[in-house]
Amino acid sequence: MSPVVGAVLRPLLAVMSLALAACASPVAGAPMHSLDSSLKKSGVDPARAALMIVRLEDGAVWLSGGTRLGERFVAASTSKIPHTLIAIETGAVSGPDEWFEWDGQTRFLPAWNQSQTLADAFRNSTVWIYQTITPRIGSEALHDWLARFGYGNADTGTPDDVTRYWLAGPLKISAGEQVSFLARLAQHDLPLSELTYELALPVMLAETGKGWRLYAKTGWYSSDEAQDIGWYVGWLEQAGGDAPGTYVFAFNMDVDTPETDIPKRPAAVRRALVDIGALPAP
Repeated sequence: MSPVVGAVLRPLLAVMSLALAACASPVAGAPMHSLDSSLKKSGVDPARAALMIVRLEDGAVWLSGGTRLGERFVAASTSKIPHTLIAIETGAVSGPDEWFEWDGQTRFLPAWNQSQTLADAFRNSTVWIYQTITPRIGSEALHDWLARFGYGNADTGTPDDVTRYWLAGPLKISAGEQVSFLARLAQHDLPLSELTYELALPVMLAETGKGWRLYAKTGWYSSDEAQDIGWYVGWLEQAGGDAPGTYVFAFNMDVDTPETDIPKRPAAVRRALVDIGALPAP
């Protein structure tokens, strides 16, 4: 981890459960601002969500959620970020263009029901392709890599869980831990080769505009026994505007009505990025 990222994030995470609840700045001298109003404007109840944005250059922090920022939830498809990195680094896949033939089984989303590349699978959240990849790496190796990344509890369960540990647990991560992991990724501070960064990062590029690039991944933990959770995590590289910098973000929210709640995930983060001046208004 670079000195700048470490200086910002280590104290942030170390005192999160106390400092955030008290609305005190967790990084000495770093400004902290509430995002409650941004969530409300997006139709999200701040009491049932958590959003953190950190600007890496100066440690400025914007947040909503109090102690929920340190609460771990099932990683769901946000785990496709570390899984993609691990798969490329270990050689479990040849690269983003590796082709996976559809087995003809009809699954949850139409986009899953076709042959596609790893890059397609990341963007489509195609579960069956990642369930093909993770056994190639193995449960123990996956745990070791996730632990090196500082990715939540890094718990991959037993070898029998190798195709589902990120879908139903035991792999869990908090919004604060997502920010820490993604900050290291954005700064090329993870224990990975430069080739892995070169191949993997373009896969994660979600949107571009004049002078900016947004890297992101959605996630949705769905359960019949527990509260559904929606995720949106990533980082914005803003080279222009009034507030240039690298903005790392992580958002989770309770999902009650998927038809209306699921679209709020990226919308809430984008509203917040606009409100803090990191993105231009639509």
